[in-house]
Amino acid sequence: MHTKIIVKILGILLMVYSLSLLPPIVIALIYQDGALIAFSTALALTLVSGFLLWWPNRRHRRELKIRDGFIVVIMFWTALGMVGALPFILEDDVPISITDAVFESFSGLTTTGATILSGLDSMPHAILWYRQQLQWLGGMGIIVLAVAILPMLGVGGMQLYRAEMPGPTKDNKLAPRISETAKTLWLIYVALTIACALAYWLAGMSWFDAIGHSFSTVAIGGFSTHDASIAHFNSVTIEAIAIFFMFLAGANFALHFRAFRGMTVNNYLLDPEFKTYTAVLLVGIIVSTAYLYFQQVYESLLEALRYGAFMTVSISTTTGFGNADFAAWPGFLPVMLIFMSFIGGSAGSTGGGIKVIRFLLLFKQGVREIHRLMHPNALMPVKLNGREISDRVMSSVWGFFALYVATFAVILLALMAFDMDQVTAFSATAATLNNLGPGLGEVAANFSQINDPQKWILTLSMLLGRLEIFTLLVILTRAFWRA
Repeated sequence: MHTKIIVKILGILLMVYSLSLLPPIVIALIYQDGALIAFSTALALTLVSGFLLWWPNRRHRRELKIRDGFIVVIMFWTALGMVGALPFILEDDVPISITDAVFESFSGLTTTGATILSGLDSMPHAILWYRQQLQWLGGMGIIVLAVAILPMLGVGGMQLYRAEMPGPTKDNKLAPRISETAKTLWLIYVALTIACALAYWLAGMSWFDAIGHSFSTVAIGGFSTHDASIAHFNSVTIEAIAIFFMFLAGANFALHFRAFRGMTVNNYLLDPEFKTYTAVLLVGIIVSTAYLYFQQVYESLLEALRYGAFMTVSISTTTGFGNADFAAWPGFLPVMLIFMSFIGGSAGSTGGGIKVIRFLLLFKQGVREIHRLMHPNALMPVKLNGREISDRVMSSVWGFFALYVATFAVILLALMAFDMDQVTAFSATAATLNNLGPGLGEVAANFSQINDPQKWILTLSMLLGRLEIFTLLVILTRAFWRA
Protein backbone atom coordinates (compact mmCIF):
# COMPACT_ATOMS: atom_id res chain seq x y z
CA MET A 1 0.00 0.00 0.00
CA HIS A 2 1.37 3.40 -1.01
CA THR A 3 0.74 5.34 2.18
CA LYS A 4 2.44 8.57 1.12
CA ILE A 5 0.60 8.84 -2.17
CA ILE A 6 -2.70 8.12 -0.39
CA VAL A 7 -2.05 10.88 2.14
CA LYS A 8 -1.03 13.21 -0.69
CA ILE A 9 -4.28 12.54 -2.56
CA LEU A 10 -6.32 13.03 0.60
CA GLY A 11 -4.63 16.39 1.12
CA ILE A 12 -5.32 17.45 -2.48
CA LEU A 13 -8.96 16.45 -2.24
CA LEU A 14 -9.44 18.34 1.04
CA MET A 15 -7.90 21.47 -0.46
CA VAL A 16 -10.14 21.15 -3.51
CA TYR A 17 -13.16 20.64 -1.26
CA SER A 18 -12.29 23.75 0.77
CA LEU A 19 -13.04 25.83 -2.35
CA SER A 20 -16.66 24.62 -2.19
CA LEU A 21 -17.06 26.68 0.99
CA LEU A 22 -16.65 29.90 -1.01
CA PRO A 23 -20.25 29.96 -2.38
CA PRO A 24 -21.82 29.83 1.13
CA ILE A 25 -19.52 32.69 2.14
CA VAL A 26 -20.80 34.71 -0.84
CA ILE A 27 -24.39 33.86 0.13
CA ALA A 28 -23.68 34.99 3.71
CA LEU A 29 -22.33 38.31 2.39
CA ILE A 30 -25.38 38.80 0.15
CA TYR A 31 -28.06 38.08 2.75
CA GLN A 32 -26.22 39.32 5.86
CA ASP A 33 -28.18 36.94 8.12
CA GLY A 34 -25.34 34.99 9.71
CA ALA A 35 -22.89 32.10 9.22
CA LEU A 36 -20.11 34.18 7.61
CA ILE A 37 -17.61 33.52 10.39
CA ALA A 38 -18.55 29.84 10.57
CA PHE A 39 -17.89 29.21 6.88
CA SER A 40 -14.75 31.36 6.80
CA THR A 41 -13.33 29.41 9.73
CA ALA A 42 -14.32 26.07 8.22
CA LEU A 43 -12.66 27.00 4.92
CA ALA A 44 -9.41 27.97 6.65
CA LEU A 45 -9.33 24.78 8.77
CA THR A 46 -10.05 22.52 5.79
CA LEU A 47 -7.52 24.24 3.54
CA VAL A 48 -4.77 24.14 6.16
CA SER A 49 -5.50 20.48 7.00
CA GLY A 50 -5.29 19.51 3.34
CA PHE A 51 -2.10 21.50 2.85
CA LEU A 52 -0.41 19.85 5.85
CA LEU A 53 -1.24 16.42 4.41
CA TRP A 54 -0.12 17.31 0.88
CA TRP A 55 3.06 19.32 1.42
CA PRO A 56 5.33 16.62 2.97
CA ASN A 57 4.28 14.13 0.25
CA ARG A 58 4.02 16.47 -2.74
CA ARG A 59 6.93 14.90 -4.68
CA HIS A 60 5.60 11.33 -4.60
CA ARG A 61 4.17 10.11 -7.92
CA ARG A 62 2.85 6.59 -8.40
CA GLU A 63 -0.06 4.88 -10.11
CA LEU A 64 -2.76 3.81 -7.69
CA LYS A 65 -3.45 0.13 -7.24
CA ILE A 66 -6.95 -1.23 -6.65
CA ARG A 67 -6.36 -1.46 -2.90
CA ASP A 68 -5.11 2.14 -2.78
CA GLY A 69 -8.22 3.31 -4.60
CA PHE A 70 -10.50 1.74 -2.00
CA ILE A 71 -8.51 3.26 0.85
CA VAL A 72 -8.59 6.75 -0.71
CA VAL A 73 -12.34 6.61 -1.32
CA ILE A 74 -13.15 5.42 2.19
CA MET A 75 -10.73 7.82 3.89
CA PHE A 76 -11.94 10.76 1.84
CA TRP A 77 -15.65 10.16 2.37
CA THR A 78 -15.05 9.69 6.08
CA ALA A 79 -12.83 12.77 6.35
CA LEU A 80 -15.19 14.82 4.21
CA GLY A 81 -18.17 13.84 6.33
CA MET A 82 -16.33 15.06 9.42
CA VAL A 83 -15.02 18.24 7.80
CA GLY A 84 -18.43 18.90 6.29
CA ALA A 85 -19.88 19.08 9.80
CA LEU A 86 -17.70 22.07 10.73
CA PRO A 87 -20.08 24.84 9.57
CA PHE A 88 -22.95 23.26 11.52
CA ILE A 89 -20.78 23.02 14.63
CA LEU A 90 -19.36 26.54 14.34
CA GLU A 91 -22.61 28.38 13.56
CA ASP A 92 -24.44 29.59 16.68
CA ASP A 93 -27.76 29.87 14.83
CA VAL A 94 -27.70 26.08 14.37
CA PRO A 95 -27.63 24.84 17.97
CA ILE A 96 -26.90 21.15 17.42
CA SER A 97 -24.47 18.66 18.92
CA ILE A 98 -21.38 17.27 17.19
CA THR A 99 -23.23 13.99 16.63
CA ASP A 100 -26.12 15.82 14.95
CA ALA A 101 -23.73 17.90 12.84
CA VAL A 102 -21.88 14.81 11.60
CA PHE A 103 -25.20 13.07 10.89
CA GLU A 104 -26.44 16.06 8.85
CA SER A 105 -23.14 16.30 6.97
CA PHE A 106 -23.05 12.61 6.03
CA SER A 107 -26.73 12.73 5.12
CA GLY A 108 -26.03 15.54 2.68
CA LEU A 109 -22.90 14.10 1.12
CA THR A 110 -24.40 10.65 0.70
CA THR A 111 -27.56 12.25 -0.78
CA THR A 112 -29.66 10.51 1.85
CA GLY A 113 -31.70 13.55 2.86
CA ALA A 114 -32.42 12.41 6.41
CA THR A 115 -32.28 15.50 8.58
CA ILE A 116 -32.20 16.35 12.27
CA LEU A 117 -32.84 20.07 11.62
CA SER A 118 -36.14 21.92 11.94
CA GLY A 119 -37.01 25.58 11.57
CA LEU A 120 -35.35 25.75 8.16
CA ASP A 121 -37.48 28.71 7.08
CA SER A 122 -35.75 30.94 9.64
CA MET A 123 -32.18 29.66 9.27
CA PRO A 124 -29.33 31.66 7.67
CA HIS A 125 -29.40 31.43 3.89
CA ALA A 126 -25.76 30.31 3.85
CA ILE A 127 -26.59 27.22 5.93
CA LEU A 128 -29.55 26.40 3.68
CA TRP A 129 -27.39 26.79 0.57
CA TYR A 130 -24.65 24.65 2.10
CA ARG A 131 -27.01 21.74 2.83
CA GLN A 132 -28.22 21.73 -0.76
CA GLN A 133 -24.67 22.05 -2.08
CA LEU A 134 -23.50 19.09 0.01
CA GLN A 135 -25.99 16.89 -1.77
CA TRP A 136 -25.10 18.23 -5.19
CA LEU A 137 -21.39 17.54 -4.66
CA GLY A 138 -22.08 14.09 -3.28
CA GLY A 139 -24.55 13.22 -6.02
CA MET A 140 -22.15 12.28 -8.77
CA GLY A 141 -19.33 11.79 -6.32
CA ILE A 142 -16.63 14.27 -5.52
CA ILE A 143 -14.13 11.52 -6.26
CA VAL A 144 -15.28 11.39 -9.90
CA LEU A 145 -14.74 15.14 -10.17
CA ALA A 146 -11.30 14.73 -8.65
CA VAL A 147 -10.49 11.99 -11.16
CA ALA A 148 -10.58 14.66 -13.86
CA ILE A 149 -8.03 16.71 -11.92
CA LEU A 150 -5.66 14.10 -10.46
CA PRO A 151 -4.02 13.07 -13.76
CA MET A 152 -2.71 16.62 -14.11
CA LEU A 153 -1.07 16.16 -10.71
CA GLY A 154 0.66 12.91 -11.67
CA VAL A 155 -1.85 10.57 -10.06
CA GLY A 156 -3.83 8.03 -12.08
CA GLY A 157 -7.55 7.93 -11.43
CA MET A 158 -8.93 4.62 -12.72
CA GLN A 159 -8.83 2.89 -9.34
CA LEU A 160 -10.64 5.81 -7.71
CA TYR A 161 -13.31 5.66 -10.40
CA ARG A 162 -13.84 1.92 -9.96
CA ALA A 163 -14.10 2.25 -6.19
CA GLU A 164 -16.53 5.17 -6.38
CA MET A 165 -19.00 4.49 -9.18
CA PRO A 166 -22.04 2.34 -8.30
CA GLY A 167 -23.51 -0.65 -10.07
CA PRO A 168 -22.35 -3.80 -11.88
CA THR A 169 -21.63 -1.80 -15.05
CA LYS A 170 -19.16 0.63 -13.49
CA ASP A 171 -16.26 -0.39 -15.73
CA ASN A 172 -18.08 0.90 -18.82
CA LYS A 173 -16.43 4.15 -19.84
CA LEU A 174 -18.01 6.88 -21.94
CA ALA A 175 -14.66 8.10 -23.22
CA PRO A 176 -11.27 6.43 -23.87
CA ARG A 177 -9.56 8.22 -20.98
CA ILE A 178 -10.92 7.97 -17.45
CA SER A 179 -10.48 11.72 -16.90
CA GLU A 180 -12.60 12.36 -19.99
CA THR A 181 -15.26 10.01 -18.63
CA ALA A 182 -15.38 11.94 -15.36
CA LYS A 183 -15.61 15.25 -17.19
CA THR A 184 -18.38 13.91 -19.41
CA LEU A 185 -20.40 12.73 -16.42
CA TRP A 186 -20.04 16.09 -14.73
CA LEU A 187 -20.99 18.04 -17.85
CA ILE A 188 -24.22 16.05 -18.07
CA TYR A 189 -24.78 16.53 -14.35
CA VAL A 190 -24.26 20.31 -14.54
CA ALA A 191 -26.44 20.62 -17.65
CA LEU A 192 -29.33 18.83 -15.93
CA THR A 193 -28.89 21.02 -12.84
CA ILE A 194 -29.02 24.25 -14.87
CA ALA A 195 -32.08 23.07 -16.81
CA CYS A 196 -33.83 22.06 -13.56
CA ALA A 197 -33.03 25.38 -11.86
CA LEU A 198 -34.37 27.38 -14.82
CA ALA A 199 -37.55 25.31 -14.88
CA TYR A 200 -38.13 25.84 -11.14
CA TRP A 201 -37.48 29.58 -11.49
CA LEU A 202 -39.89 29.92 -14.41
CA ALA A 203 -42.49 28.01 -12.36
CA GLY A 204 -42.38 30.61 -9.61
CA MET A 205 -39.56 29.74 -7.22
CA SER A 206 -37.12 32.43 -6.15
CA TRP A 207 -33.67 32.08 -7.68
CA PHE A 208 -32.34 30.91 -4.30
CA ASP A 209 -34.97 28.18 -3.92
CA ALA A 210 -34.72 27.22 -7.59
CA ILE A 211 -30.97 26.63 -7.48
CA GLY A 212 -31.12 24.94 -4.08
CA HIS A 213 -33.86 22.54 -5.10
CA SER A 214 -32.20 21.83 -8.44
CA PHE A 215 -29.11 20.74 -6.48
CA SER A 216 -31.06 18.21 -4.43
CA THR A 217 -33.33 17.12 -7.30
CA VAL A 218 -30.58 16.17 -9.74
CA ALA A 219 -28.52 14.69 -6.89
CA ILE A 220 -31.60 12.71 -5.78
CA GLY A 221 -30.97 14.04 -2.29
CA GLY A 222 -34.23 15.42 -0.96
CA PHE A 223 -33.00 18.27 1.22
CA SER A 224 -35.13 21.40 0.96
CA THR A 225 -34.82 25.02 2.03
CA HIS A 226 -38.21 24.74 3.76
CA ASP A 227 -39.53 22.47 6.52
CA ALA A 228 -42.53 21.53 4.37
CA SER A 229 -40.27 20.49 1.46
CA ILE A 230 -41.91 20.77 -1.99
CA ALA A 231 -45.32 21.07 -0.29
CA HIS A 232 -44.26 24.58 0.78
CA PHE A 233 -44.86 25.85 -2.76
CA ASN A 234 -48.24 24.13 -3.25
CA SER A 235 -47.73 24.17 -7.01
CA VAL A 236 -48.68 21.40 -9.43
CA THR A 237 -46.27 22.84 -11.99
CA ILE A 238 -43.31 22.72 -9.59
CA GLU A 239 -44.23 19.17 -8.59
CA ALA A 240 -44.41 18.11 -12.26
CA ILE A 241 -40.97 19.61 -12.89
CA ALA A 242 -39.60 17.77 -9.86
CA ILE A 243 -41.07 14.47 -11.09
CA PHE A 244 -39.52 14.93 -14.53
CA PHE A 245 -36.02 15.70 -13.25
CA MET A 246 -36.14 13.05 -10.50
CA PHE A 247 -37.00 10.55 -13.23
CA LEU A 248 -34.09 11.71 -15.40
CA ALA A 249 -31.64 11.72 -12.49
CA GLY A 250 -32.66 8.17 -11.58
CA ALA A 251 -31.74 6.89 -15.05
CA ASN A 252 -28.27 5.81 -16.13
CA PHE A 253 -26.24 8.90 -17.04
CA ALA A 254 -24.57 6.95 -19.84
CA LEU A 255 -27.96 6.91 -21.59
CA HIS A 256 -28.20 10.70 -21.34
CA PHE A 257 -24.72 11.01 -22.81
CA ARG A 258 -25.46 8.74 -25.75
CA ALA A 259 -28.80 10.44 -26.37
CA PHE A 260 -27.12 13.85 -26.46
CA ARG A 261 -24.23 12.66 -28.62
CA GLY A 262 -26.44 10.91 -31.15
CA MET A 263 -29.42 13.29 -30.84
CA THR A 264 -31.74 10.28 -30.54
CA VAL A 265 -33.90 8.60 -27.89
CA ASN A 266 -33.46 5.11 -29.33
CA ASN A 267 -30.94 4.14 -26.67
CA TYR A 268 -33.59 4.72 -23.99
CA LEU A 269 -36.14 2.62 -25.85
CA LEU A 270 -33.70 -0.26 -26.33
CA ASP A 271 -32.16 -0.30 -22.86
CA PRO A 272 -33.69 -3.10 -20.70
CA GLU A 273 -32.82 -1.41 -17.41
CA PHE A 274 -34.45 1.88 -18.44
CA LYS A 275 -37.59 0.06 -19.59
CA THR A 276 -37.78 -1.83 -16.30
CA TYR A 277 -37.12 1.38 -14.34
CA THR A 278 -39.95 3.15 -16.17
CA ALA A 279 -42.33 0.19 -15.78
CA VAL A 280 -41.72 -0.04 -12.02
CA LEU A 281 -42.49 3.66 -11.59
CA LEU A 282 -45.64 3.49 -13.73
CA VAL A 283 -46.98 0.48 -11.84
CA GLY A 284 -46.20 2.19 -8.54
CA ILE A 285 -48.01 5.37 -9.64
CA ILE A 286 -51.09 3.41 -10.74
CA VAL A 287 -51.25 1.43 -7.49
CA SER A 288 -50.68 4.51 -5.31
CA THR A 289 -53.24 6.62 -7.17
CA ALA A 290 -55.89 3.91 -7.12
CA TYR A 291 -55.37 3.15 -3.44
CA LEU A 292 -55.50 6.80 -2.37
CA TYR A 293 -58.67 7.35 -4.42
CA PHE A 294 -60.59 4.23 -3.42
CA GLN A 295 -59.58 4.63 0.23
CA GLN A 296 -60.99 8.18 -0.03
CA VAL A 297 -57.78 9.77 1.18
CA TYR A 298 -58.36 12.33 -1.58
CA GLU A 299 -61.76 13.19 -2.98
CA SER A 300 -60.91 13.44 -6.67
CA LEU A 301 -58.94 11.11 -8.91
CA LEU A 302 -56.76 14.00 -10.13
CA GLU A 303 -55.83 14.89 -6.57
CA ALA A 304 -54.97 11.27 -5.82
CA LEU A 305 -52.85 11.18 -8.99
CA ARG A 306 -51.05 14.39 -8.00
CA TYR A 307 -49.92 13.14 -4.61
CA GLY A 308 -49.62 9.47 -5.51
CA ALA A 309 -47.43 10.11 -8.56
CA PHE A 310 -45.16 12.60 -6.82
CA MET A 311 -44.52 10.50 -3.72
CA THR A 312 -44.07 7.31 -5.75
CA VAL A 313 -41.39 8.85 -7.96
CA SER A 314 -39.78 10.65 -5.01
CA ILE A 315 -39.53 7.56 -2.81
CA SER A 316 -38.79 5.06 -5.59
CA THR A 317 -35.88 7.10 -6.94
CA THR A 318 -34.71 7.58 -3.31
CA THR A 319 -35.00 11.37 -3.59
CA GLY A 320 -37.16 11.91 -0.51
CA PHE A 321 -38.99 15.12 -1.42
CA GLY A 322 -42.49 15.41 -0.02
CA ASN A 323 -45.67 17.09 -1.17
CA ALA A 324 -47.68 15.07 1.37
CA ASP A 325 -47.13 13.19 4.63
CA PHE A 326 -46.96 9.71 3.12
CA ALA A 327 -46.27 8.19 6.56
CA ALA A 328 -49.85 9.14 7.54
CA TRP A 329 -51.39 7.37 4.55
CA PRO A 330 -53.42 4.30 5.51
CA GLY A 331 -52.79 0.63 4.92
CA PHE A 332 -49.92 -0.88 3.02
CA LEU A 333 -49.03 2.15 0.86
CA PRO A 334 -46.25 3.69 3.01
CA VAL A 335 -44.62 0.27 3.39
CA MET A 336 -44.96 -0.43 -0.34
CA LEU A 337 -43.19 2.83 -1.15
CA ILE A 338 -40.40 2.02 1.31
CA PHE A 339 -39.98 -1.37 -0.38
CA MET A 340 -39.82 0.34 -3.78
CA SER A 341 -36.85 2.35 -2.52
CA PHE A 342 -34.92 -0.92 -2.23
CA ILE A 343 -35.03 -1.15 -6.03
CA GLY A 344 -33.93 2.48 -6.27
CA GLY A 345 -32.51 4.12 -9.38
CA SER A 346 -30.52 2.76 -12.28
CA ALA A 347 -26.84 1.85 -12.18
CA GLY A 348 -24.81 4.87 -13.19
CA SER A 349 -27.38 7.26 -11.73
CA THR A 350 -27.35 9.40 -8.60
CA GLY A 351 -30.04 7.20 -7.06
CA GLY A 352 -29.65 4.87 -4.12
CA GLY A 353 -31.03 1.42 -3.41
CA ILE A 354 -29.90 -1.92 -4.79
CA LYS A 355 -30.32 -0.63 -8.38
CA VAL A 356 -32.80 -1.65 -11.06
CA ILE A 357 -30.27 -3.64 -13.11
CA ARG A 358 -29.52 -5.95 -10.20
CA PHE A 359 -33.21 -6.66 -9.58
CA LEU A 360 -33.71 -7.31 -13.28
CA LEU A 361 -30.85 -9.80 -13.33
CA LEU A 362 -32.11 -11.46 -10.13
CA PHE A 363 -35.58 -11.80 -11.68
CA LYS A 364 -34.16 -13.36 -14.84
CA GLN A 365 -32.06 -15.73 -12.77
CA GLY A 366 -35.15 -16.74 -10.79
CA VAL A 367 -37.09 -17.43 -13.99
CA ARG A 368 -34.17 -19.49 -15.29
CA GLU A 369 -34.12 -21.63 -12.16
CA ILE A 370 -37.85 -22.31 -12.49
CA HIS A 371 -37.36 -23.41 -16.10
CA ARG A 372 -34.46 -25.62 -15.04
CA LEU A 373 -36.83 -27.61 -12.86
CA MET A 374 -38.57 -28.73 -16.03
CA HIS A 375 -35.42 -28.98 -18.19
CA PRO A 376 -32.53 -29.79 -15.83
CA ASN A 377 -30.02 -30.55 -18.61
CA ALA A 378 -30.77 -27.55 -20.82
CA LEU A 379 -28.29 -24.69 -21.24
CA MET A 380 -30.14 -21.52 -20.28
CA PRO A 381 -27.83 -18.53 -19.97
CA VAL A 382 -29.21 -15.32 -18.51
CA LYS A 383 -29.48 -12.76 -21.30
CA LEU A 384 -29.98 -9.03 -21.26
CA ASN A 385 -30.95 -7.31 -24.48
CA GLY A 386 -29.80 -10.37 -26.42
CA ARG A 387 -26.38 -10.49 -24.73
CA GLU A 388 -25.37 -13.32 -22.45
CA ILE A 389 -24.54 -12.30 -18.88
CA SER A 390 -21.43 -14.00 -17.54
CA ASP A 391 -21.54 -16.19 -14.46
CA ARG A 392 -19.08 -13.83 -12.80
CA VAL A 393 -21.51 -10.90 -13.08
CA MET A 394 -24.39 -13.04 -11.82
CA SER A 395 -22.31 -14.21 -8.87
CA SER A 396 -21.44 -10.61 -8.10
CA VAL A 397 -25.11 -9.60 -8.18
CA TRP A 398 -26.15 -12.46 -5.93
CA GLY A 399 -23.27 -11.73 -3.57
CA PHE A 400 -24.21 -8.05 -3.37
CA PHE A 401 -27.86 -8.87 -2.75
CA ALA A 402 -27.01 -11.35 0.02
CA LEU A 403 -24.62 -8.88 1.65
CA TYR A 404 -27.20 -6.09 1.36
CA VAL A 405 -29.84 -8.17 3.13
CA ALA A 406 -27.36 -9.27 5.81
CA THR A 407 -26.19 -5.69 6.37
CA PHE A 408 -29.79 -4.51 6.61
CA ALA A 409 -30.54 -7.15 9.23
CA VAL A 410 -27.47 -6.29 11.32
CA ILE A 411 -28.25 -2.54 11.29
CA LEU A 412 -31.91 -3.20 12.08
CA LEU A 413 -31.03 -5.36 15.09
CA ALA A 414 -28.39 -2.88 16.26
CA LEU A 415 -30.97 -0.07 16.28
CA MET A 416 -33.44 -2.21 18.18
CA ALA A 417 -30.72 -3.08 20.69
CA PHE A 418 -30.58 0.66 21.47
CA ASP A 419 -34.33 0.74 22.22
CA MET A 420 -35.77 1.70 18.82
CA ASP A 421 -39.17 0.21 18.00
CA GLN A 422 -39.52 -2.21 15.10
CA VAL A 423 -41.36 0.08 12.66
CA THR A 424 -38.97 2.97 13.20
CA ALA A 425 -35.92 0.69 13.06
CA PHE A 426 -37.06 -0.93 9.80
CA SER A 427 -37.85 2.36 8.06
CA ALA A 428 -34.76 4.16 9.43
CA THR A 429 -32.51 1.38 8.16
CA ALA A 430 -34.21 1.43 4.76
CA ALA A 431 -34.09 5.24 4.65
CA THR A 432 -30.34 5.36 5.29
CA LEU A 433 -29.03 2.20 3.59
CA ASN A 434 -31.08 3.05 0.48
CA ASN A 435 -30.03 6.72 0.78
CA LEU A 436 -33.72 7.63 0.80
CA GLY A 437 -34.24 10.04 3.71
CA PRO A 438 -37.79 9.99 5.11
CA GLY A 439 -39.01 7.08 7.18
CA LEU A 440 -41.92 5.96 9.34
CA GLY A 441 -42.62 6.02 13.06
CA GLU A 442 -40.32 8.29 15.07
CA VAL A 443 -38.37 9.30 11.96
CA ALA A 444 -41.37 10.24 9.83
CA ALA A 445 -40.79 13.99 10.31
CA ASN A 446 -37.03 14.02 10.98
CA PHE A 447 -34.36 12.11 12.88
CA SER A 448 -33.95 14.52 15.80
CA GLN A 449 -35.85 12.35 18.30
CA ILE A 450 -33.56 9.31 18.17
CA ASN A 451 -30.57 8.93 20.50
CA ASP A 452 -26.89 9.44 19.68
CA PRO A 453 -25.87 5.75 19.36
CA GLN A 454 -28.70 5.26 16.87
CA LYS A 455 -27.54 8.30 14.88
CA TRP A 456 -23.99 6.96 14.64
CA ILE A 457 -25.28 3.57 13.47
CA LEU A 458 -27.41 5.27 10.83
CA THR A 459 -24.49 7.47 9.76
CA LEU A 460 -22.52 4.30 9.05
CA SER A 461 -25.56 2.94 7.23
CA MET A 462 -25.66 6.01 4.97
CA LEU A 463 -21.99 5.57 4.11
CA LEU A 464 -22.46 1.86 3.43
CA GLY A 465 -25.34 2.65 1.10
CA ARG A 466 -23.48 5.41 -0.75
CA LEU A 467 -20.40 3.24 -1.34
CA GLU A 468 -22.54 0.18 -2.10
CA ILE A 469 -21.34 -1.88 0.88
CA PHE A 470 -18.52 -3.77 -0.89
CA THR A 471 -16.28 -0.70 -1.08
CA LEU A 472 -16.43 -0.20 2.67
CA LEU A 473 -16.53 -3.80 3.89
CA VAL A 474 -13.68 -4.96 1.66
CA ILE A 475 -11.14 -3.28 3.97
CA LEU A 476 -12.33 -5.51 6.82
CA THR A 477 -11.17 -8.68 5.07
CA ARG A 478 -7.81 -10.30 5.82
CA ALA A 479 -7.15 -10.84 2.11
CA PHE A 480 -7.32 -7.09 1.47
CA TRP A 481 -4.44 -6.35 3.81
CA ARG A 482 -2.39 -9.33 2.61
CA ALA A 483 -2.61 -8.25 -1.05
